[in-house]
Amino acid sequence: MVPVRLTGPRLAVREFHHTPEDVAALHAVFGDPEATRYLPFAPRDLETCADQVAQFVEEAEKDRREVYRLAVTRLADADDPARAVPIGNAALGLVPFGAATIGYALRRDVWGSGYAGELVGLLRDFAFGTLGLHRLEARVDVDNAASIRVLVRAGFQLEGRVRHDYRRSDGWRDAQQYALLADDPPAGGAAQGG
Repeated sequence: MVPVRLTGPRLAVREFHHTPEDVAALHAVFGDPEATRYLPFAPRDLETCADQVAQFVEEAEKDRREVYRLAVTRLADADDPARAVPIGNAALGLVPFGAATIGYALRRDVWGSGYAGELVGLLRDFAFGTLGLHRLEARVDVDNAASIRVLVRAGFQLEGRVRHDYRRSDGWRDAQQYALLADDPPAGGAAQGG
């Protein structure tokens, strides 16, 4: 296993650690009804988040990695980004033909700070650079205007609507499918959006 470490102007992205701090940080996002409002699952309890962090660590140790579930931290929160408490998480799942899906969720108290745009830029550079992928895909709930803005600013293009993409307690939800290709022209402001 080669641990993932990405650094931007204000953020660092690293592997999750199975520690009480990382579990609590994931729960601060996945346990918040507002932060999970546009995610394909209901808020999760602390025990479920602990199980998920254990799974993230296990996935990271595989010889042939297919999923990257990563902790997002702020550089200003610790001298060593490996010790900073996460403010969210990012996911990159490899799919056939040199592509990957991306996802991200941040703690509600950091929304509107531009972190999502910086994070998408870091994931893009990792996917197209380090992993040598050709295509990134993202599905976003049709009502998640903030995340749609982040993707568009990063250069993602709308490919269409996915009807009944996932089911929540209040019924089926549609999503919009966005994609970015390695050879798409660079988008202005990709690392500052969101």
